[in-house]
Amino acid sequence: MKNPAAPQGCTNLKLRQLGRMVSRHYDRYMAAVGLKSTQYALLTCVVKLGPIRPSDVARHLQMDASTLTRNLQPMVAQGWVTVGVGENARSRLIEATDSGRALRIDAQRAWKTAQVALNKQLGLAQVSALHDLLDASIATLDEATNDATNL
Repeated sequence: MKNPAAPQGCTNLKLRQLGRMVSRHYDRYMAAVGLKSTQYALLTCVVKLGPIRPSDVARHLQMDASTLTRNLQPMVAQGWVTVGVGENARSRLIEATDSGRALRIDAQRAWKTAQVALNKQLGLAQVSALHDLLDASIATLDEATNDATNL
């Protein structure tokens, strides 16, 4: 059996380039409803799982706490989500407002249109293969991270 060739270039750079290109694609569609793709992902998480602690949102979306705080601020200012008191005075809970839930419904249509367009542009087989590769990579890295923290 032949060994695969060593990857050429920086994986981080390639993933960031692809991520920026895909984000721009989705952002063009999300602009019609006044959201960025990152805000749509955050709003979707809060609608589906909320009320939810900020640390759980950050973990679910694989983002650090400062990024979450920065991304939440304009959404709170727009009245799409609220950040209230949690189980005690030191904890917080994020919850979607009625206008946030209504916005998500409109945004779902824009997201679906963006997804269909990307599927068409890349081809369903390539998108499926990309999803499989990404899911497997995320699971492997997540397992390695959990193993390292349990040492």
